[in-house]
Amino acid sequence: MKILCVAEKPSIAKAVAEILSSGQMNSREGTHRYCRNFEFSYTATVAGRREQVDVTMTSVLGHMTEIEFDQQYRRWTDCDPAQLFTARVVTSLTDDGKKISRNLQSEARQSQQLMIWTDCDREGEHIGSEVAAECRKGNPRIVVKRARFSAIIANQIHAAFNNAGELDLRQVSAVEARIELDLRLGAAFTRLQTLNLRQIDELKENLISYGPCQFPTLGFVTDQYERAANFISEPFWTIIVSVECEVDNSDNIKVDFRWKRKHLFDHATAVVLFEKCIDEPEATVISVESKSTRKFKPYPLTTVELQKSGSRLLRLSPKRVLDVAERLYQQGFLSYPRTETDQFDRAFDFRTLLQKQASDPAWGQWAQGLVDSYNGGGMYERPRNGRKNDKAHPPIHPTAHANNLTGDEKRVYEYVTRRFLGSCSKDAIGFTTTVELEVAEERFVASGLIIQERNYLDVFVYDKWKGTLLPHFTANEIFVPTACNLHEGRTTRPKMLTEADLVNLMDKNGIGTDATIAEHIAKVIDREYVFKLKQGSTEYLYPSTLGMGLVNGYNRIGHDKSLSKPLLRRETEYRMSLICSGQRTRRQTVEESLEEYREMFGRTKQEFATLAGSVEQFLRNPPDVNLDDDDGADAGGGGGGGGGGGGGGGGGGGSDSDEWWDGGGDGGPPARGRGSARARGGGRGRARARARGRGRGGGSTSTRQRSSTSDSTRASSAVRSGGTGTRTSARGSSTGSSSRARTVAQGSSRGGTRGQDACYHCGNSGHWASECPDR
Repeated sequence: MKILCVAEKPSIAKAVAEILSSGQMNSREGTHRYCRNFEFSYTATVAGRREQVDVTMTSVLGHMTEIEFDQQYRRWTDCDPAQLFTARVVTSLTDDGKKISRNLQSEARQSQQLMIWTDCDREGEHIGSEVAAECRKGNPRIVVKRARFSAIIANQIHAAFNNAGELDLRQVSAVEARIELDLRLGAAFTRLQTLNLRQIDELKENLISYGPCQFPTLGFVTDQYERAANFISEPFWTIIVSVECEVDNSDNIKVDFRWKRKHLFDHATAVVLFEKCIDEPEATVISVESKSTRKFKPYPLTTVELQKSGSRLLRLSPKRVLDVAERLYQQGFLSYPRTETDQFDRAFDFRTLLQKQASDPAWGQWAQGLVDSYNGGGMYERPRNGRKNDKAHPPIHPTAHANNLTGDEKRVYEYVTRRFLGSCSKDAIGFTTTVELEVAEERFVASGLIIQERNYLDVFVYDKWKGTLLPHFTANEIFVPTACNLHEGRTTRPKMLTEADLVNLMDKNGIGTDATIAEHIAKVIDREYVFKLKQGSTEYLYPSTLGMGLVNGYNRIGHDKSLSKPLLRRETEYRMSLICSGQRTRRQTVEESLEEYREMFGRTKQEFATLAGSVEQFLRNPPDVNLDDDDGADAGGGGGGGGGGGGGGGGGGGSDSDEWWDGGGDGGPPARGRGSARARGGGRGRARARARGRGRGGGSTSTRQRSSTSDSTRASSAVRSGGTGTRTSARGSSTGSSSRARTVAQGSSRGGTRGQDACYHCGNSGHWASECPDR
């Protein structure tokens, strides 16, 4: 018997042929220069018995066909875009597909069986159906089988050949429905937008494309921008009690006890409670709780998680990460990189894969330790099970050791491998102690952590877990804290989305699949609806004026279901899954979705002047909203240096902005927004106020800040403007006071006596707040 095997890509065809033939194969040209034919003999299991078969392995180049409208609808000006909802569509071979088809038909005539080796996902199933259709043109009686595999390793390839199944025609129908919907909706809205927006001079030559996944993707970025632009910063106040003492005969350490109320937005109330703490300074230890804790090792790796981690940790775009992983898969170094599964089968062979990594100079010793303890009693522990299983592919994992990779391939391979080794290791173990104090009926909490066993952290270096020392406390102990500070902070503006954030939002809202999310992000950037802007070491996504104009225009039209929100596409993706499960037909899904969009198209066409007006407004009069100074957040300006024996932290920043939302340039926010302020409250001076003090009003004022532990502090602010963001590094003496941190030194150590009373307003001793000359 002769079997024709067809892979999705030439590299896969060659790799599979080398495994099946043990390297003993002949190669000859096909009808396409990239798609060669590999011939060899193979001992297969047929109907339960071993049989020698002749095999020809060849490939295609992805999809062989494309659909387009009938000739009369192809010229944009020859028909109303609304007609594209019902216009006849035809399927035809691409130019490459025509050349490849000749090879498939020729080889099929000489074969009794066709075995499909395309990728095991929906798109691969559809490509397999295209291959089968072309082969049947050459041999109508050919038997079609489907090989299913997740990695190009010998045991999986041999098992796939000997256990070939059938093509999943339901998945084929789902892809056909998706292709038709994308064509009709994309073409109709794209023509409507492009032809009618040409009246705007700036867009005369532009293609203003629409895609059912593109617009929700753009919508996420635009919505985040709107939240940031409309944000109004609020001041808040928090009390921090500090203790400085010796630990284990070493240098003194300072511990900050955080207020259990976290913060208050009412200044007067915060001052009253703070004064009570000053008047009744004794602290009583209410409780000391110590317990074992752990940092969990990572779950097995999915496609979405790979894209998020690659963007966040490797600084690569999601599309770049996926492209690199695809190449590593084709080279046999990684398993199939498109999977939603985050749990391994019970019978998965970890030991063999771990042994392959034992020769690596960077992590080989760790891998060998896992192998040596595979049966228990050591480093190895089976990976955790996540909640997802697509029943098609295992989580992404290394399938072979690679020692000659460079650049991005090396970085992605190392991340996947270290994550796999980490998932096969034990959780990190620690011991945490939480101490709760009471001062003047107010509660304060501090925690310490001792890491006892690093375990997986030693190989998965991307996770961090830092221990923090805490002095020894006993319940009911009474002492006078070193300092008590009232700190002012400000709520901080939401940050723009990173690509990792956007991947996460799209995944949660069902926009695209794990395999196509990266393509949609790349598409909106390529269409110039979204652009990247680097701030510090992080790249953020911003909507362009065109992108904002389109989204706001559609929102002004007031559709019942917004085109820029995820609901419509999520419903479509859900309907696709119903096709795959046999609960809905392709035709039902297409008609239902088209009817929903047709109504929205009609209203958009009728009220297009609203959309055009919005686009023109944003192009010619961009919103006068500057996210640079972040209401003083992380910017230069008023504010002293660290906390006077307590709060610590850099000076807050005033701003030099005239925007309506700026409020005159309010000072810098806390380091982590609401409630986690670390003495980063900042004055109302402008950025050119040399980062000194608490000027009020619009002038560039300079006011000295005093503390009981330091006469004055100057914060040195290094400001970097980056178009849509400003970053500040504030450096000051650790004994200075923050711009609004009222500090009272109450004793040099636990158990000490209260020092001379100090003014909570300026921090100086010798007078009360009511007598303060700085008031």
